[in-house]
Amino acid sequence: MAVSVEEALALIYENVKPKGSKILALEEALGFVLFEDIYASHNLPPFDNSAMDGYALKLCDSASEVKVEHTIFAGDNFEGKLECGHAIKIMTGARIPFGCECVVPIEETKPTDDGIVVPDNLVLSKHIRFCGEDIKKGELLLHKGQKIQAHHITLLASQGISHIKVYKKPRVALFASGSELKMHFESVEEYQLYNTNTPTFMARAKELGCEVEFIGTAKDSLEEIREYIREALSCDLIITSGGVSVGDADFTKEAFEHFGFSKYFEKVEIKPGKPTTFGCVGESFILNLPGNPLAAALNFELFAQSIILALSGSNERFIRPIKAKMAHDYRLKGAKRTLLPGYFDGEYFTICEKFAPGMISPLATSNSFIMVDESCNLLACENEVNIISTRFDFYGKKPQSLVSR
Repeated sequence: MAVSVEEALALIYENVKPKGSKILALEEALGFVLFEDIYASHNLPPFDNSAMDGYALKLCDSASEVKVEHTIFAGDNFEGKLECGHAIKIMTGARIPFGCECVVPIEETKPTDDGIVVPDNLVLSKHIRFCGEDIKKGELLLHKGQKIQAHHITLLASQGISHIKVYKKPRVALFASGSELKMHFESVEEYQLYNTNTPTFMARAKELGCEVEFIGTAKDSLEEIREYIREALSCDLIITSGGVSVGDADFTKEAFEHFGFSKYFEKVEIKPGKPTTFGCVGESFILNLPGNPLAAALNFELFAQSIILALSGSNERFIRPIKAKMAHDYRLKGAKRTLLPGYFDGEYFTICEKFAPGMISPLATSNSFIMVDESCNLLACENEVNIISTRFDFYGKKPQSLVSR
């Protein structure tokens, strides 16, 4: 019995959990997900320092001439004390000397023979960066489940953190089945086709942060498919395409059953992609996608992406739709949940002029798709729809409806 898309996604998140952890050097941590909370080990700035190249002054010297006898550079350990009638030249980032009440930029002063003339608008604490005003010791910096981005590296480096504990990236094994399929580096006969699904899945899984293993393209043979499965079972997720329908040469499901395949669902009420199957063999999750390229790619975005997100340990593990407006009217026959590829320009969504489950060109010209409710017969121009991106990541901490009505 076929399940709804919502039931399929719920089964994925109910059964798929993150894998183990490892410790990485900060330089290698980009794109990984934190396994634990990280707290600040010290204040930032670690001491009061100057925000400008200027002069350290006391308020009592406003609108007067003062002597300048010292200069403090960033990194200097100056231990003197600022007295009334004196100024200390100070560079950006240098520690504020004892007794200083404000800093005045160089360009706001007038030089004299042995000092400067101070302006009359001195303000207490002006141009001073105080210890801990950015980060306080003990403060929670990053949460468990956060994906490490470039500016998180900045934050961690500021604390002198050299190693962090992260979730292991999901390991994904890929293979296709079909005697008619050849890889792009092979020659094809006029009765054969290039395998486009596996390279697509490989590229997309890498974009989603996975470690990917390409097993190959199996012929429509029960024994050969079983051999490919044996090689793939060391991975967290095995994604296949083809051989999941009801044709005479569709052996994929039977081959997995030899290894004790436990199914969570084997059909989804969706067009295209109904024969999509999800289950597990031991600790390896299995996703069988249809062989038609467009159907396989769009269902990858819904189901494979959700499995990968659930495996990753990320807090933001649910696909989020983006609100858009229809650029034109579009009529549907209804009765089935339908995936429609198209292009989102930042405001409007335009459905591809031509597309079919077996086509490839719509994947290159589209950057998103919509999933239309089975009760919908017309998407009217200017109506709001929920688009699902295929070109960039857009996730949230809670599931939201992906359906357009």
